Amino acid sequence: MTGLLDPTQIPLSLYIHMPWCVRKCPYCDFNSHAVPNGALSLELEQQYLNALVADFQTQLDFAQGRKIHSVFIGGGTPSLISAQGYQWLFTQLRSLLEFEQGCEITLEANPGTVEHDPFADYLKSGINRLSIGVQSFNQEHLQRLGRIHSSANAIEAIKLAKQAGFERINVDLMHGLPEQTLDQALLDLKLATEHGATHISWYQLTIEPNTVFFRTQPVLPQDETLEQIQLQGEQYLKAQGFINYEVSAWRKERPSAHNLNYWQFGDYLAIGAGAHGKLTQADGIYRFQKTRLPKDYLAKVPAEHGQWKRIEADELPFEFMMNALRLNEGVPAYFYEQRTGLSLSEIEPALNGLRQKKLLVADSERIACTEQGHLFLNSVLDAFL
Repeated sequence: MTGLLDPTQIPLSLYIHMPWCVRKCPYCDFNSHAVPNGALSLELEQQYLNALVADFQTQLDFAQGRKIHSVFIGGGTPSLISAQGYQWLFTQLRSLLEFEQGCEITLEANPGTVEHDPFADYLKSGINRLSIGVQSFNQEHLQRLGRIHSSANAIEAIKLAKQAGFERINVDLMHGLPEQTLDQALLDLKLATEHGATHISWYQLTIEPNTVFFRTQPVLPQDETLEQIQLQGEQYLKAQGFINYEVSAWRKERPSAHNLNYWQFGDYLAIGAGAHGKLTQADGIYRFQKTRLPKDYLAKVPAEHGQWKRIEADELPFEFMMNALRLNEGVPAYFYEQRTGLSLSEIEPALNGLRQKKLLVADSERIACTEQGHLFLNSVLDAFL
């Protein structure tokens, strides 16, 4: 370590996990659970919101004078929680810890669970950015993915979000779907851009353990098709004025402040069942995870929610680079010492070797992959193991 870490120099975000969804999708390995009896009761909603506030209170000391830089509400399906519930929640949280001026607050929303009034109400509650989980506009693919919305629902959701006043709308899209063709993948991008997405998270479907797709493997596109989807999809998005600022993130407006903080190895508090957090303390950097099952989360006192793990010094170089090098522009070199507590000189041999191979940019003030480096990102990261 170069010396004591100073958490006050590192942005602090907040992740809030809402664990319920209408139905578990066959590809999903997130901490999500079918909502009891098919609908979230107001009683259960308030019980969970109360638990979130109590959970937040136990983490206040970790802020160490910092304000909340950004908020991301993920799930599950966070749009199952009422706008009134979020308004109450943010009032409570802001009374405990100050939010930065203009703090980005993102809500994940599924097209099958929202209508116009909730969108407008979510905006009034303080949420100022939406991330709409479209995944595909193709009806057959939506059915294969187990999504509860239709293609028309997805298009309507984007339209209604704009009408409600949301200026920042991310659309989540997957490619490499079961039996997906190149034309179908490109049409998904076309529909997202034409209907008003200002940010697109475009990522390839991966088959994860503990999912239905893992147990009953679907037929996925051939590698040649996947390569063409990636190549032509990138060309299309660039032609539409989108900037690829992270491996799977494309923007027409400013980047997601919350995701940037993740990739720049910032800190984030975490509340909710199964939520993951990362915190810098003077003696080291810690990750923690909350109790996964909603019933267990609600049953335990907040102090018992977390499982903490210190990131060891020999793990930090890889952890830092695994995040930072996802960004096309990388990060300022001084972030490494500031956010790991390690001396940059210790990894200079690895950095110089990668620069000589033209896998990292030849700039001592910045740590960033070249275009070639992004193609071989796993090999680049191996240098920091």
